Amino acid sequence: MTEWWESAYKGGPMVDVPGFPRPLYPPDASEKGKQPSIDGPDVIAYKRTVSRAGRWPWQTFDDSFSNAFSHGDGTGNVGGSGVAGVQRQQKIDDSGWIGEATFKTLRSIRVPEGSPHAGEMAMDAFAQSLIVDAWNEFHGSPAPPPAGSSAAARLDKARSQLGVKESPPNSNQTKYCDWYGMTGPWCAMFNTWCDQLGGKPSKSFAAGSRYAYVPYLVADARNGRYGLSVTSSPKPGDIVCYDWQGGSSNEGFDHTGIFEGWVAGSNSQFTAIEGNTSIDSNSDGGEVMRRTRSKGAGVVFIRVAE
Repeated sequence: MTEWWESAYKGGPMVDVPGFPRPLYPPDASEKGKQPSIDGPDVIAYKRTVSRAGRWPWQTFDDSFSNAFSHGDGTGNVGGSGVAGVQRQQKIDDSGWIGEATFKTLRSIRVPEGSPHAGEMAMDAFAQSLIVDAWNEFHGSPAPPPAGSSAAARLDKARSQLGVKESPPNSNQTKYCDWYGMTGPWCAMFNTWCDQLGGKPSKSFAAGSRYAYVPYLVADARNGRYGLSVTSSPKPGDIVCYDWQGGSSNEGFDHTGIFEGWVAGSNSQFTAIEGNTSIDSNSDGGEVMRRTRSKGAGVVFIRVAE
């Protein structure tokens, strides 16, 4: 007789949720360049679901995405095999990490025969509500950039400059211009300075050349030059450029900054660390600030190759 774990789970229509809250990585994922995930309600939802699927002991669940739950508890027992056990049964990558493929799997499998609640969806109503809570908290936000990456270094350097102002006011006199080798509107030079002096410089930027002018940055990204590319799914540490008139031509872009992340509970608003801005003047305010912006026409996100 074939046991329930020897063939794929029976499936059903995917449990309805607003979206995939975020990728999840356990502590040991740091060894492969991933940032371990912070605690959250989605972790409890997955623990309930994997437990109802027969791959984790039923208990009072905490919200920490542990190595044991991710990869299995090391006993070799089906009931302790965790996320990786479900992945192997469904013949998907058994990393133990939770990406969109595993998320869809957990939403669509049924409780196996011989178990309490057999035939029900493994993701029960309470787990479903926890996923909604997690969506409202994380809203699909990507994990922070891997420690030691150019993106992480660039963003950390930008954050360290918050509050720096040009001196005297309205002069464009800043250390970013001094370092770059020219004086003028300095938002793009600020990006370059953060990239090159953050501790892990990319090959896309260089002092004194390429990107003192925002339209050149957009044009090169759209044409795939110097390791730049346009992305519709920005990650922390990416570059963001703005055309305040909402146009599409490269020449219309006025300002740039470093993408920090989506605002909790929003799929349109984000924060960015920007040089040469202020509340009164988006593109010539003379200060490094964290600004809250909205995606839409005239906003381009740029990925920088590691």
